[in-house]
Amino acid sequence: MLPFAAVLVPLLWLRRVPRRQRKVAWQFLVPVVAGVALGVLGKQAGDQVGLADRGRWTEAVVVHKDEGKTDKCLVRTSGGQEIWPSLSEGDGCREWVSEGDTLRVRYDPEGVARPVDDLDTTSYGELLAYLMVAAVAMGTWGGVRQSRWDREYEAMGDARG
Repeated sequence: MLPFAAVLVPLLWLRRVPRRQRKVAWQFLVPVVAGVALGVLGKQAGDQVGLADRGRWTEAVVVHKDEGKTDKCLVRTSGGQEIWPSLSEGDGCREWVSEGDTLRVRYDPEGVARPVDDLDTTSYGELLAYLMVAAVAMGTWGGVRQSRWDREYEAMGDARG
């Protein structure tokens, strides 16, 4: 939410500035992109930690497959318990999988983390730190530039009036 606000507040701040004197602070785009990436990678990192802490391996049967742009498989344990959320294409519901197939999956019994067919050991810590630093640095730089421009516009308005 903070990177998104870092863009919207300065851009939507109501002020009268002649059109040819308006400038766009491109630095505000970096916090938005970094914010989206932080959200996606943060969710993946959270799922990974959840599976590492609470995950259980089981043989799961595919009971339903939604085929679309991204395939999703509804799977159940051999005991009949539904595994939620459903298995996504990137996590094991591949093109060759069909209803009735048995897959070995790691799932979170609490249903918080997405199930996977193999445990990813990628560490997201360093990348998340870089994205946070980029979002804060570029957002701050853009905010400082926008404040400077606001003072220039006010000074120009005072000189005319």
